[in-house]
Amino acid sequence: MNKLILTIGVASSLLTTPAEKDGTDVYYSQQLIHAMNNIEDMKTWVSEDVNNGRMEAEIAEFYFENLDETYGFINDFYEKQCK
Repeated sequence: MNKLILTIGVASSLLTTPAEKDGTDVYYSQQLIHAMNNIEDMKTWVSEDVNNGRMEAEIAEFYFENLDETYGFINDFYEKQCK
């Protein structure tokens, strides 16, 4: 649970764009890719928790929905701004 909260917090903080002194935006595409990989890892951990009886399937589904949504936000941003 703490890993989930921490990773989503890190991922969402990566979506904020730092600005250079001249006002241009800086995008760190490698960080976004890393954040998306972290989300995929978290989905694996949630699945393992369900399989090991540490989490109920209904709660896991809630996590999957949020992780999928967060992954989509990051991926959309990456596709539009970093490619």
